[in-house]
Amino acid sequence: MFSLISYILRFTKFTTQPRSSHYETLRSCSGQFESLSPKLIGAISQCIPKLTFDKHKGQSGRVCVIGGSAEYTGAPYFAGISALRCGADLCTIVTSADAATPIKSYSGELIVLPDFNAVDPAKAITSCLARYHTVLIGPGLGRDPVKLQIVEKVLREIKERKLPLVIDADGLHLITQRPEIIQGYQKAILTPNAIEFDRLFTKVCNKIPNEEEPIMDVKLLAKTLQVTVVLKGSVDIVSNGAYVLVVGTETSPRRCGGQGDLLAGFLSIFSYWTHLKRTQTYDNQQKHLKLYGPTMLAAVAACAMTRECNRRAFAKCRRAMLASDMIDEIGAVFEDMFGSQTDCQI
Repeated sequence: MFSLISYILRFTKFTTQPRSSHYETLRSCSGQFESLSPKLIGAISQCIPKLTFDKHKGQSGRVCVIGGSAEYTGAPYFAGISALRCGADLCTIVTSADAATPIKSYSGELIVLPDFNAVDPAKAITSCLARYHTVLIGPGLGRDPVKLQIVEKVLREIKERKLPLVIDADGLHLITQRPEIIQGYQKAILTPNAIEFDRLFTKVCNKIPNEEEPIMDVKLLAKTLQVTVVLKGSVDIVSNGAYVLVVGTETSPRRCGGQGDLLAGFLSIFSYWTHLKRTQTYDNQQKHLKLYGPTMLAAVAACAMTRECNRRAFAKCRRAMLASDMIDEIGAVFEDMFGSQTDCQI
C-alpha cells in the first residue's frame, strides 16, 4: 500500500525546493489510517506502556493542562479528557477561579486547581510541577497580559525540569510575542493552525510564509526555533527541523470546535510515553524513535488519532457531529490503531 509518510520523508530529505504540484498530489492521496507506514505505527505502539496488574495509579502518565478562562472552559476539558481516554492515569487542569467550577462540573475525572488566583500564582503552579510527567499549555487560556506573564515564569521552570511540553492555542500567542522563551527547548511541540502558523512564522523567520511550500516553511520554523512544529490542516505537517512527516489519512469536512484540543490532549500523553521509551531503549529495536525522536513520533500518533476519531464520528453523526462525539470514538480507534497493549485476557 502507498505510504504517504514514507514518500514525504524521501521527498523532503533529497529535494530542497519542492514544487507545489507535489504537495497538491500528496493531498489527494489521503486514505484510511492503514496507509501510514506499518513500521512507524509499530514503533509508536512499542512506546505505549502495557496495562499490567503490578502498576499503581499515575505510572502511565500524569498530565497537567494549563489553560481555561471564564470565556473558554470547554477547551481544557476536551484536552484533559482526551488524554485520560487515551490512557493517561491522571489529569490536572490548572486554571482561574472563574473557570474552575464549570470545568469540574463537566467531569469528576479531572483534578481542577484555581491556581491563577493564588496569592503567588507562578509559585503555586511551579511548586506542583514535580507531580506531572508532561505539560500542555494553552487550551482556553485567554490573552490576559497578567496571565501570560505567569505562564512565562512557569515555562522557565518546565524547561528546568526538562518536562515534555505541548503549546497550543493562546499559548502560541505568547510564543509569537516572545519566541525566545521556547527557542532551543527540544522537548517542546507547537501545534498551530494555519492562522497561528502564519503569525508565528512571520515573527520568527522575518518573512511571510509561502502558501505553495508549506512543507518547507514548517521545516524552517522548526529548525529556527529548534522545537517540533505540527501545522494542522487538511494534511498535518510535522517537523523537528531535520525531518518532515505528513499525516494525510482520511478525516471529514466537519470542523467543529474542540478538535484541536483533543489533538493537544493526545499529544501530551503520547509525548510522555515516547520520551519515557527513549530513556529505556538501549538496542536497535527502536530505529524510528532514534531517527525521528520522541516528539515527532508523538505528533504523528496524535494527528492520526484525531483524524480517525473525526472520520468515525462524522460517519455516525454527519453535520451534527461535535467534539464530544469524537471522544466516544477514542477507545476503539486507539485499539484498532495501536492494539490493546495488555496481556490481560478480558
